[in-house]
Amino acid sequence: MAELGVEARRREILTAALALADERGLDALSMRAVAARVGVTPMALYPYVGNKDALLDGLVDLLLAELLPAAVTPGAWDVRLRAIAHAGRALAHRHPAAYPLLLSRPAITPDAVRLVDALYGALLDAGVPPAQVPRLERLVSTYVLGYAVGEITGRFAPADPRRHARAEAAGDSAPSHRELSGVLAQPPDWDAEFTAGLDDLLQVILNHAAPSRPAHAP
Repeated sequence: MAELGVEARRREILTAALALADERGLDALSMRAVAARVGVTPMALYPYVGNKDALLDGLVDLLLAELLPAAVTPGAWDVRLRAIAHAGRALAHRHPAAYPLLLSRPAITPDAVRLVDALYGALLDAGVPPAQVPRLERLVSTYVLGYAVGEITGRFAPADPRRHARAEAAGDSAPSHRELSGVLAQPPDWDAEFTAGLDDLLQVILNHAAPSRPAHAP
């Protein structure tokens, strides 16, 4: 590695680890593999990123840092919330292997605080009572993270004719599937669905907000 300051070298290592996860998946991420990518011995990593757990926490930091530009989007409260939400989903598609770490590891770094603070600020600007702000922030974050993880892990699969055929064959044992047969046979539009879900969430926020704080059309 080139001669760098401690923080710059740490970022260099984490960037290499994220690139490795993007290319080969999170299971391939080991201290030895990251060291080989950077061009040092595994022991040389420890002063900068600690052990494997600390390395994974560092990846969470790096992912959150990519969202900070969206957190300073100018405009009305709903414009800012939409920007953060869409940036969060886009982040999942850029880094599908590492993104689930955001659901499984704590994020209490300065970047994480700044990101959550931006969400708090948008909710406060919407007129949400302070006592409800943390709960609604969790609601928005859970929607964005959960939806994005559903996409990148394949849980939200395209319309599968085999599933439709099985539902048809089930007959009376799957009456709701039969009623929705025409809808379920259509390929989903994930972009439109994500935006519609976000619209619903903004309406929930408005239900708690001062009546003088309307949302703007996307």
